[in-house]
Amino acid sequence: MTGAPASAAGGSGAKPVRGGKLGTAAVNQASLWNIANILTMVRLLLVPGFVLLLFHNGGYDPVWRSFAWAAFAVAMITDLFDGHLARAYNLVTDFGKIADPIADKAIMGAALVSLSVLGDLPWWITGVILARELGITLMRFWVIRHAVIPASRGGKLKTLAQGTAAGMYVLVLTGPLATLRFWMMMVAVVLTVVTGLDYVRQAVVLRRRSLAAERAAVGRTAEELNEAAGSPGAVAADAGASGATDAGAAGVTDAGVPGAAVRVSGGSTAVEPAVRARDGAEAER
Repeated sequence: MTGAPASAAGGSGAKPVRGGKLGTAAVNQASLWNIANILTMVRLLLVPGFVLLLFHNGGYDPVWRSFAWAAFAVAMITDLFDGHLARAYNLVTDFGKIADPIADKAIMGAALVSLSVLGDLPWWITGVILARELGITLMRFWVIRHAVIPASRGGKLKTLAQGTAAGMYVLVLTGPLATLRFWMMMVAVVLTVVTGLDYVRQAVVLRRRSLAAERAAVGRTAEELNEAAGSPGAVAADAGASGATDAGAAGVTDAGVPGAAVRVSGGSTAVEPAVRARDGAEAER
């Protein structure tokens, strides 16, 4: 997009390996202007465009709402591809990590709120879905220090159901199709609530396990420190042995008599036998 080589744009300059594991170097060297980030930026730009198209000419023109549906469909399709491309081709960046979930919530929130403003979608449905999305996002930050909650199949199915139902509401439908879109939205609401409760359960379990593991690690560290320091009895025994060695060496030197006995008691030395042996040798001389 910039016309600069990968190395100049912040990339690694080497072709990424499809399906390869992400490393720190790959994440740091991925260019900001890669295909995954460009798709995310397009989705962000489509949000205001979608709203303008939806509300154009009073918000009930079938033609303009068809244009709005096309913008919404493109945004949802890019949501399916940008994350996959980033992981498959080592294009993960800090910008993508932040912008991708914002773009996801922005396009869906804009569609739900706009449809409720136009009177096509009950506000309680919009409230339930938006409350769930905001609550789960905040909960992820709550447990991010302990663990990362992975995306589940139910969550992906929920996103698909929401996108399909919201897209059907954007179009001007009548008859059986209007009834079908209502039931599709009800399925999306049920999946939204069920998967939200499941995420809460996972968050609580992961946080408890993480805290228990931290407490166990602290306990093991304390035990290891105590063992390294040694018990008081072992310290006293080591001091007594050291005293006995020093006293024995000093007694033999002072006495000047090989094999003189040195008595050790309670860590103190007694040199009386060595002194008497020395005195006797001097008297004989």
